[in-house]
Amino acid sequence: MTTHDIKHVLLWCVGLNYLFLIIWVGMIVFAHDWVYRLHSRWFKLSVETFDATNYGGIAAYKIGIFLLNLVPLAALCLVS
Repeated sequence: MTTHDIKHVLLWCVGLNYLFLIIWVGMIVFAHDWVYRLHSRWFKLSVETFDATNYGGIAAYKIGIFLLNLVPLAALCLVS
């Protein structure tokens, strides 16, 4: 694979990951009660624990996108 192909793949990865992140945040913001009821059927969670877990997961996912997709993409763009 050439660097152009790798940049193209990383750009698609960034786009798809941010799409998933936006859907996740949208579900928590706009359908919070429904998502909480769905998950509280399987796990014993308080609302505060559910919110904290989702907030931590969103933050970790965002950091993962940044470190695993955007930094290598920026490095390839700077090198080429």
